[in-house]
Amino acid sequence: MPVSDCDVRDPRIRRTRQLLQGALSTLLQSKNFEDISVQDITEAATVNRATFYDHYNDKFALLDALVAGGFHKLLHERQIQFVQFDGTCPAAATAIIRATCDYLVEIRESHPNCDGRTAFEPLIDAAIIGAIRRVLTGQPRKTDTTESHMSEIAASGAAWAIYGAARQWSLTVDRAPVDVVVPQILALVLPMLHQSLATDADAPFLRQLHRV
Repeated sequence: MPVSDCDVRDPRIRRTRQLLQGALSTLLQSKNFEDISVQDITEAATVNRATFYDHYNDKFALLDALVAGGFHKLLHERQIQFVQFDGTCPAAATAIIRATCDYLVEIRESHPNCDGRTAFEPLIDAAIIGAIRRVLTGQPRKTDTTESHMSEIAASGAAWAIYGAARQWSLTVDRAPVDVVVPQILALVLPMLHQSLATDADAPFLRQLHRV
């Protein structure tokens, strides 16, 4: 099943998943994630447990979908989609970095008591890193195996670098404006993107990134 539900077209499935994700989001306003049970979620969403397990393996998968969905919403608002990060759009990397920064600020404003001492923050870390990686590799999509796109290893390294830098920025007191930090993070990950380009077909993207 899709992690962020981005490729779900059936309105009934989308509605049920929105109910479940909305229930978890609401519960997180008053309870720690580790204290929330599947029963709590299904009662808040007004669905039964069997319905929950039709859509998600456990509450961790639901959290992953919730976080990734919010991140992909920001990407969509910036007109960045999975199929667009293909080496032809020089603004894509900048938009991904900015979306990461903005989403981290949004999460911290929504959960001001999240200070890394609970199980919640590492799960958020993993979910956002996974979402960034999927965008960099062009997933979810089915493509011809001859098409050039970033390898999983390179995408994972770049995703960790983007997230790590953005997270540190989000935790900084009196942090610099996002317009200042985004170019700095781009300069950090640019060598990774450079080395990850699989074919000469991606060279125009690289040259344009150097001019960003």
